[in-house]
Amino acid sequence: MEHTYDHTYVVASNPVYYDKQNLHVLFAGKSQTLPQHQAGPKIYDYYLLHYVEGGSGIFRTEQRNYELGAGDCFLIHPGQLVSYISDSEHPWRYRWAAFTGRESDGLVLQAGFTPEQPVLSTAEGSVIPGALAGMMESFYANKESAHLTSLGYMYLIVGEAAERLSTSSRLPGAGSQVKRTVKQMIHYMSSQYAHPISIEQMCDSLGYNRAYLSRVFKQETGISPVTYLLKLRIEKSRQLLRERPELSVEQIAASVGLTDALYFSRQFKRFCAQSPTAYRIQVARHTDLSAP
Repeated sequence: MEHTYDHTYVVASNPVYYDKQNLHVLFAGKSQTLPQHQAGPKIYDYYLLHYVEGGSGIFRTEQRNYELGAGDCFLIHPGQLVSYISDSEHPWRYRWAAFTGRESDGLVLQAGFTPEQPVLSTAEGSVIPGALAGMMESFYANKESAHLTSLGYMYLIVGEAAERLSTSSRLPGAGSQVKRTVKQMIHYMSSQYAHPISIEQMCDSLGYNRAYLSRVFKQETGISPVTYLLKLRIEKSRQLLRERPELSVEQIAASVGLTDALYFSRQFKRFCAQSPTAYRIQVARHTDLSAP
C-alpha cells in the first residue's frame, strides 16, 4: 500500500539576537519530510541537532553513513561536510535545533558527541523531543526570557546525551568504569567534606552498594573511603588552624564536617601526633620567628 505524506516545515528563531554569547540556541523547528528529501552535501557554521520522531533515512558524514530511525539523534558539527536523505517509503519526521557560542564546543564534548561519533540512540522516555518542542514554543512566545529557557532545554539534552554516550563507551572495559567511579567518590568527598555526610550517604547518592565502593576505592587508592574522608577533613582543619586564628577548635571541627570536637581532637592527634591547639601554637611560633 502506497503512503502519501504532506510536507510540513515549521521553524522559530530565538527572539534574542546572537551577539557572541557563551552559548546560544539560534532556532528550533520540526518537519515531516517528503520521500527522498535531501539536504546537502553542505557545510554548516553552527551545530545542528536532529531528533527523528518517525520514519527513517540516511545521515552521511565525511567518515561514514548512518541508517537512522525513530528515537535516533544526529549532530552536525560546524565545518563538516554532511548530507541527509529521507527514506523513499517512510520519510523522516524530525525536530531540530541549531546552537553556537564559545562554550558550544566544550558542551558537545561533555555530551560525548564527536565528528567520529555524531549519533545517539535514545531510550523510551527521552527528554530530547520534549526539550526541542519546548525551545520552539518558547521562541514563538517571542519573549526575552526565551533565550534562558532554551539554554535550560539545551542542558537537559546534553545531560541525557552524556549519560547515554558515556554508558555505551564504558561497556568494553570494566577498568575504566572503576576509575570513573573512584573519581566520582573523590569528587563527592572533596565537595561535601564540610557537611556531616557519611560514607553511606555517598553510596546512596552514587547509587552503589557500600561494600562494592569500599572495595574498588581501596583497590585504586590503597586506603578505605572512611580513612580518605577523615584525612581530607584533618588536612582542611590544618589549613584553617593556620589561616583562621580567630576560630575556636570547636568551630574548626564543625567547619570540616565533624560536630564532635572531642572526636575531632582525637583524630587530629592520631594523624598529626599533636593536638589541634598544640599545632596552632607551633605554627604561630614558627611564624613569629620567621617574621623580619
